[in-house]
Amino acid sequence: MKLSTRAVHAGRDDLVDLGLHAVPIDLSTTYPSRDSHGETARLDLAAAGEALSGSQVYGRVGNPTVARFEAALAELEGCAAAVAFASGMAALSACLLAAVTAGRPHVVGVRPLYGTTDHVLETGLLGTTVTWATADKVESALRNDTGLVIVESPANPTLEEHDLGAIAAACGDVPLLVDNTFATPIRQRPVESGARIVMHSATKFLGGHGDVLAGVIACDEPYARVLRQIRFATGAVLHPLAGYLLLRGLSTLPIRVRAASATAATLAARLATHPAVAKVHYPGGPLVSVEIHGDPHQVISAVRLLTPAVSLGSVDSLIQIPAALTHRVMGADSRADSGISDRLIRISIGLEDVEDLWQDLNQALSVSHRVGDS
Repeated sequence: MKLSTRAVHAGRDDLVDLGLHAVPIDLSTTYPSRDSHGETARLDLAAAGEALSGSQVYGRVGNPTVARFEAALAELEGCAAAVAFASGMAALSACLLAAVTAGRPHVVGVRPLYGTTDHVLETGLLGTTVTWATADKVESALRNDTGLVIVESPANPTLEEHDLGAIAAACGDVPLLVDNTFATPIRQRPVESGARIVMHSATKFLGGHGDVLAGVIACDEPYARVLRQIRFATGAVLHPLAGYLLLRGLSTLPIRVRAASATAATLAARLATHPAVAKVHYPGGPLVSVEIHGDPHQVISAVRLLTPAVSLGSVDSLIQIPAALTHRVMGADSRADSGISDRLIRISIGLEDVEDLWQDLNQALSVSHRVGDS
């Protein structure tokens, strides 16, 4: 079946047999059982990282609603398994902890990455060390203790794209983690290019409505077992209501991404000719980044339809200045190394009419241009 069809039905294939149309939400924090021997066996399996089917033990160990979302996302990414977490950074942290506990704490990072990802790697807060490398220098940056190579494509916030197949080949036996938040499985499936680990801040396009925080890792089953062990121990679990909202979000993901991408393409072409705009970054997809001649803060204060806020991937269009917000936690030198200008504005296109969005962007940019000239 086509991806659009599977997005609607993945994680729901058993509902007819259950006599249900909507996915059930299981809010239980614990699961009673008179069979204590069986419950002990299930707990042992969960502690070893096995995915439990059927009866559960405790909400921190597993939840059937969240399991449906995990199965659906794994299917859309073409992976054997997925493990959901309370946020995108919780998902990344689990991967870094997995590298540390395996005795391979060194990470090769390809900039730019999401600002807090960069921050965690640069500071070594979770016990990792990092070597920053350009995409064509990944192989030379590898060491005997390298446990991960991390890349984001399109990159946040410059939207730079990378040849994932070439990077995967350069990694050899070292797992390649691709942050696929911006592209989503609608635009690319990194495992088809050789990546072993696919990460999403599911808060963004997968949820799609700005009302859920979540992260998820799609991967093979052996790696999923390691991540489940870490989640079991650290408690960075996804709430079942969030799992339900994410599964609902997946059903409209293809149409949302395609509609927003069509609008973004039109806006990118118009922005390229606007006198306030110095440069447009647009590789395709629902995001556009622009560098402007004037003060980007003037643009943010002047928009009336676009939502001036961090995050992305919602049904409404969001606009923000990465150097001031999402990538502020990075030092100025690190931002410069990542190609993140202080005049860069990142725009996440939603589902509004293209002419309404253009009218708002045009007037806001014109305000900044006039202020810059005065």
